[in-house]
Amino acid sequence: MSEDPEEGLAEAGLASAPHFHGHRDRLRARFREAGAAALADYELLELVLFRAVPRRDVKPLAKALVERFGSFAEVVAAPAARLAETPGVTPAIVTEFKIIEAAAHRLARGQVKRRPVLSSWTAVIDYCRAAMAFADREQVRVLFLDKRNQLIADEVLQTGTVDHAPVYPREVVKRALELSATAIILCHNHPSGDPTPSRADIDMTRKIIDVAKPLGIEVHDHIIVGKDGHASLKGLRLM
Repeated sequence: MSEDPEEGLAEAGLASAPHFHGHRDRLRARFREAGAAALADYELLELVLFRAVPRRDVKPLAKALVERFGSFAEVVAAPAARLAETPGVTPAIVTEFKIIEAAAHRLARGQVKRRPVLSSWTAVIDYCRAAMAFADREQVRVLFLDKRNQLIADEVLQTGTVDHAPVYPREVVKRALELSATAIILCHNHPSGDPTPSRADIDMTRKIIDVAKPLGIEVHDHIIVGKDGHASLKGLRLM
């Protein structure tokens, strides 16, 4: 694939539109005046693509990406290799998307770090969703908390397949002890999109609780995220 964004679009048959500069100006103005909520997903993608493709009409490519992946969030979170399979997507475009994804993660994590986790539960959910909801493989993430329920560390302990990530309760608790954590929040994703807890999810959570409790480590919750929403095992009274 060509390294030049414009060559890549030419190869994909995305011809230059005669008035694309005016379209870009109008779209930017609408974003400034009305905000992101006034733009469709493909239009928000256009704004990102403007940076990587300065002299071509990128609307067809933006629409093709949304059609293929489903939404703005799913496009920017898609694996680089899958993005590169889309005609017209160059390394420069992939880089722009990955910058947006990284920025979203940093912003969401910042909201979690600012105050005690249990008093900012919405921020915790938002962070878990931003970090994991659109991943194509299961990941098990653990938020380690101190005695004030503030975040000490946030680590991905396991990455698995599209429908399974092995979790070893003693390893989770061992890491909590290493960090002097007094509480943890478990979080993992369902790449299928459906966050409904499985029997294995429930059993694994209870095993971790059984190992952690005698050592003075509390498991506050196990959050499951997917592109269709999230589920809390504590909220569902499954732990």
